Amino acid sequence: MSKTALIVIDMINSYDHEDADLLIPTVRKTVPVVTRLLRRAREHGIPVIYVNDNFGEWRSHHGELLEHALAGPHADLVEPLRPDEDSLFVLKARHSIFFETPLEYLLHQQGIQEVVLCGQVTEQCVLYSALDAHIRHLDVTVPRDAVAHIHDDLADAALRMMERNMSARVCESQDLWT
Repeated sequence: MSKTALIVIDMINSYDHEDADLLIPTVRKTVPVVTRLLRRAREHGIPVIYVNDNFGEWRSHHGELLEHALAGPHADLVEPLRPDEDSLFVLKARHSIFFETPLEYLLHQQGIQEVVLCGQVTEQCVLYSALDAHIRHLDVTVPRDAVAHIHDDLADAALRMMERNMSARVCESQDLWT
C-alpha cells in the first residue's frame, strides 16, 4: 500500500472574493465532511497538508492567513478546519497546488505516493491540482462530498474528467480510512 497524504486545498479563506456568494453554500455542506476526513486521517496517522492560496499577500505566512480568515464574517467555515500542530502548510499563488510550490519536494521527502484532495474549488484548483498530481505519477483520490464548487455542472464535469482522464479514484469520503 502506498503512503497517502490528505491535501486540504484553499479552505483557509475569508470569502471576500468574486463568486464567494455562489461558493459558500457548497462550502457549508463540505466543511463537516472535511472535518470528519481530517479527524479520520489524523487517527490513522495520515499526514495532513494544507495548501492554500496566499491571496496576493506575499509577506504573509499561514498563521496570518488563518488569523485573517478567523476574523472575517465566515469564520464558522474556517474554525472547524483549523490546522493542528502536526499539519504541514504550503502557500500557493495560482490554481495548482504544485505550481511553483515546494509541495512536490515535500511529498517526495515524505514518501507520499497517493494524494487525497479535498477543499475548493472542484472545477478550478482541485481539477488543476489533480492533473498536476497525475502527471507527477501520483495516485489521486477525490472524495466528491469533500470538495466545494461554484457551478454544479462544471464540478460534475471536472470530477468526470479527473476519473476518466487522470485515473483518479472519485469516491465518497466515508469510503476512506474506515
